[in-house]
Amino acid sequence: MSTFKPFKGYHPDAKKASEVICLPYDVINSDEARELAKGKPDSYLFVDKSEIELEAGVSLYDQRVYDTAAKNLNRLIGDKILMQDAKSCYYVYKQIMDGRVQYGLVGCASAEEYWNDIIKKHELTRKDKEDDRTKHVDVCNANTGMVFLTYRAKDEINKIVEAAVSSPAAIIFDVTTEDKVTHTLYKIDDEAVIKKISEEFAKIGVLYIADGHHRSASGARIAQIRKEKNAAHTGSEEYNFFMAAAFPHNQLYIMDYNRLVKDLNGHSEQEFLKAVKEKFEVTDRGASDCKPSKMHTFGMYLGGRWYELTAKSHIFDATDVIDCLDVTILQKNVLDPLLAIKDPRTDKRVDFVGGIRGMSELKKAVDSGKFAVAFAMYPTTIEQLMDIADAGRIMPPKSTWFEPKLRSGVLVHKLD
Repeated sequence: MSTFKPFKGYHPDAKKASEVICLPYDVINSDEARELAKGKPDSYLFVDKSEIELEAGVSLYDQRVYDTAAKNLNRLIGDKILMQDAKSCYYVYKQIMDGRVQYGLVGCASAEEYWNDIIKKHELTRKDKEDDRTKHVDVCNANTGMVFLTYRAKDEINKIVEAAVSSPAAIIFDVTTEDKVTHTLYKIDDEAVIKKISEEFAKIGVLYIADGHHRSASGARIAQIRKEKNAAHTGSEEYNFFMAAAFPHNQLYIMDYNRLVKDLNGHSEQEFLKAVKEKFEVTDRGASDCKPSKMHTFGMYLGGRWYELTAKSHIFDATDVIDCLDVTILQKNVLDPLLAIKDPRTDKRVDFVGGIRGMSELKKAVDSGKFAVAFAMYPTTIEQLMDIADAGRIMPPKSTWFEPKLRSGVLVHKLD
């Protein structure tokens, strides 16, 4: 049984939304954020990436960064750039990218269910990043970004969402951003519909974190911190819940998350290719881009040529949810034994490129001489993600790249 509840969201209106909503804090760096915020004084980047208001090079963990974020959030609310709904609502967040549509219901998920594994994880979090988001939420007294959840699709919920988005009067804003993704926010304030949504989510056994493990961890940790400080704690306080957008699994799009390696660990190109052939069937594709078309195949760019690699069946266990992942196959058979990359999470010799940047980015990186070899991956599937979470297992790092990204500043959930 999953808890999902409505809340009194803060959001921009139709006139302001294009100037407010922004890319999330964890997909851009400070310099990029500074550039994107130029000429946009009401950009939510001044909350999500508040270091851009301070001197260049300031530590992201400086207390002033958090204080500035809270100040800027309070200003956006005080100036009515972000306006709060008078009653608790659900929202629908629709995104259109390259003609593909996904609809997320936005509400609040339960911190207690995060700890009890009703909200399932598939990634490890880093303590420094978790601490950072926890402090950001605490000082701002708000969930400043939404967690990206998924659930096994339900017709009943789809029908509610379809009805909600059929009414033009429900639209709060409709914006197409610079990357040609359309973001539309709808409000659901009808009490009977709100009750029905809550009931339908209660029938769902579990929710899955698709993206936003640090945001969800920070939301759950804040609930613990405030519970310990509140002698009159009941469990119904707003801080016990964190903002999330829940999408049906069959609408989501996971892109490839590709690998670049800086050197061949002392091997010549011929030696390396020969070693790869022991574990993979290798086909020379020459100058033709080699984007994998099915699971267990890889594109490799080496020495100005593309190669198609097909994993030999004996090198992985098809019945094991982790061992059969392409990211695991590459790690166990190439990155670790041949290139001495033991921990891709921390090794500085490996870099990762989201599929949104295309195959040409891999070729360019190797041709520049900064990297020796590139690997193009077949995307992890949403079913694999859920199977791993159901099994209580953890995915290897950099396994999934979701597109489109949920924008920040679409909604804010205050904790009091």
